[in-house]
Amino acid sequence: MSILSEPHFHSEEAAYERLESIVWPNGPVCPHCGNADPARCYKIEGKTARAGLRTCAECRKQFRVTVGTIFEQSKIPLHKWFQAAHLLSASKKGFSAHQLHRTLKVTYKTAWFMMHRLREAMRDGSLAPMGGAGMIVEADETYFGKTKFPRPSKQRRGRPYKTGSRGPRDKRPIVSLVERGGRVRSFHVADANKENAQAIVIENIARESRLHTDESRLYHGADEHFAAHETVKHSAYEYVRGDIHTNSAEGYFSIFKRGMRGVYQHCAEKHLHRYLAEFDFRYNNRSALGVEDAARAAVALRGIVGKRLTYRDSSR
Repeated sequence: MSILSEPHFHSEEAAYERLESIVWPNGPVCPHCGNADPARCYKIEGKTARAGLRTCAECRKQFRVTVGTIFEQSKIPLHKWFQAAHLLSASKKGFSAHQLHRTLKVTYKTAWFMMHRLREAMRDGSLAPMGGAGMIVEADETYFGKTKFPRPSKQRRGRPYKTGSRGPRDKRPIVSLVERGGRVRSFHVADANKENAQAIVIENIARESRLHTDESRLYHGADEHFAAHETVKHSAYEYVRGDIHTNSAEGYFSIFKRGMRGVYQHCAEKHLHRYLAEFDFRYNNRSALGVEDAARAAVALRGIVGKRLTYRDSSR
């Protein structure tokens, strides 16, 4: 039996019950006054009552589990949100808004906004340092897409790079940190220079970690901040030396670029950080770490609280 045959993918009542079990694992909580007594946050029953509607006996206000989440004031049925969350979480290289609007029979504008809301739910925002004693963290940078505002060249005294020159003339730089066998954390930066790259590395990696990079100048001097800084020289066709490599980061970039080129095809630079959050989320909750499709969608839905995103904000 397909997982999409589960009741919460088709019934509003079942969808609200499922969402309540995810957002309120210890029972309902009133978003207005904070009352967490299940007996005093009772469900309104009746043929005309809206699905999932509750009343707080303390403040006398009505609420649903969607209040204060990315689903607040959404006119899209909740069971369709569950379908969208599952499709986006289960597709390794992403799921396009055009495909979603055909699958759910909603407008393309609605599907596009749904996807951005779900990406916002997938955003981790964790500040905990990566790595630790005896652990390896790989750092690498890549470029994807073109920016409307080419960066100035230091070699040309602040003037833009020459047209047709090799390198990051008009490309969007991305810096990613990958914990060997673990999580990834990606950043879209204005310029992939030594100052920005080292700030990301120092702020996000535990001092006891071993740092692995290629021979890029961006990471020169990083050995002062970590237990070890070991490199491979890609320009000399050296990709692995013992356990020293950046293959995990390269593998993540491969998945990201295949999805962006093959599925999404176009991404405005102002939205690139949300697409990175999506690919980071799936990588951090992948099957190799014991997280399968249904559990991955549930993890995404746990991130809906406190991340209200309006259409105007998503379009900026």
